Amino acid sequence: MRPEAETWIFYGDGSVGYSLSEFDTFVRHKVPVIAVVGNDACWAQIAREQVEILGDAVGTELARTDYHRAAAGFGAVGLEIREAAAVDAVIAEAKAAAKAGKPVLINAHLAGTDFRKGSLSM
Repeated sequence: MRPEAETWIFYGDGSVGYSLSEFDTFVRHKVPVIAVVGNDACWAQIAREQVEILGDAVGTELARTDYHRAAAGFGAVGLEIREAAAVDAVIAEAKAAAKAGKPVLINAHLAGTDFRKGSLSM
């Protein structure tokens, strides 16, 4: 165990929906993680091939949910990135909050991408 080390968690917006309540635990136990949610409002890896094969995105479209506000509701620090120019300042703020003992969730809004096109996940 390395309590002095930073701990980072990287989520997609689909997976954070299953894990967001862990921020309640992080706050109660003073676990100063820094989590980043890549928020493209989609189960993109599934949608990419589903739309091509089946012609429909049903079940893969998500909202641009305010995950940072939900984490703040548990008592964590919630931050948001909507443009690339904000990345450095938000990361510095997250690191300072974690160093002070607070868990942090950064909601990073992303554009769609063809990353991993051709990998089938249905």
